[in-house]
Amino acid sequence: MNADEQGVRSARKHQVIPRTLVLLTSHNPANGQREILLIKGAPTKRLWPNRYNGLGGHVEAHEDILQAAQREVQEEAGLFVPTLTLRGVIHINTGRDATGERPGVIVFVFVGHVDERTVRAGMEGEPAWLRLDHLDDYPLVDDLYAIIPLALADGPPFYGHYYPRSDGSMAYSFR
Repeated sequence: MNADEQGVRSARKHQVIPRTLVLLTSHNPANGQREILLIKGAPTKRLWPNRYNGLGGHVEAHEDILQAAQREVQEEAGLFVPTLTLRGVIHINTGRDATGERPGVIVFVFVGHVDERTVRAGMEGEPAWLRLDHLDDYPLVDDLYAIIPLALADGPPFYGHYYPRSDGSMAYSFR
């Protein structure tokens, strides 16, 4: 199959930017609790400063989705996680601007379990292990309150769709 046989020549079709979101869990030997590794965004970040998010980011053109997820975990927390499981896919409609429809985002949500708990900070922010039963105590990026339980549950993958409301906020639906 050739590159020009992928059907992407028309600029009128909806286009998306691929991203990854990785949620790692671990058992804390000090308190016996299951914890999740999130990253507190640096105060200088344009998106979600001082809020906790999963690890992840953009997919580079030379990577497959899993490689991108592993690279992001390495860059943001200093961990190599060979085994990640795809748990969900979220399509984000980012709406329109003065020039027309903007590209959307497609997020591939992965989960993994690690025993290694030593992490390092990077330019994106400070990784931290947070108790799963205390997540309401932290300022998470707002969709994580719904994504984390879906991603960590047993069963088939989940699918999400985000779309802009008239006031600019995003509406979420999952199935």
